[in-house]
Amino acid sequence: MSPTNNLHTSRPALEDGLAEIRRAPRDAGTVELIVRRPAPEEREVVAEAQLDPAAGLVGDCWLERGSRASEDGSAHPEMQLTIMSARAVALIARTRERWPLAGDQLYVDLDLSADNLPPGTLLRVGAATIEITEKPHTGCGKFVRRFGVDAMRFVNTHVGRELNLRGIYARVVSPGTVRIGDPIRNAARRSAG
Repeated sequence: MSPTNNLHTSRPALEDGLAEIRRAPRDAGTVELIVRRPAPEEREVVAEAQLDPAAGLVGDCWLERGSRASEDGSAHPEMQLTIMSARAVALIARTRERWPLAGDQLYVDLDLSADNLPPGTLLRVGAATIEITEKPHTGCGKFVRRFGVDAMRFVNTHVGRELNLRGIYARVVSPGTVRIGDPIRNAARRSAG
């Protein structure tokens, strides 16, 4: 058994956590963590960040890193921001200190399911507006190394894909500051209360 296996959540434990993930708010939630990736394999947890239509999350390496999903290798505009459910990452990573290892930028307490947030949905996050894109977010070999094969299989099951447990991609529509604790809400719906 490798030394990191004790950090991997078993498939039965992951399945047991689905009920908690499903309890995420549908219309209005909260930004729980913001992570900037200044270079590949580097993570910087920040209290606030600027979202920009050209740069994505300012200070993140998305633009410079490019993408294999683009024909010319440039940064893919539909993969500008990565967003993951705080409830899903809490289950998978087990400790908050390990959340940034998932490689996403915004960790939010909001229902990210395809049913709730189909591509084209506009979200207000802090002072910015972002749009959910069609590009699927399915994980990679790094995700397997950090969280295990069971976690990768779990997020890519039929239910995992419906709930977007690995996360979603978005692009910035209008710029603004986002801070930990800020609301994130569907721009087309009124929140209750």
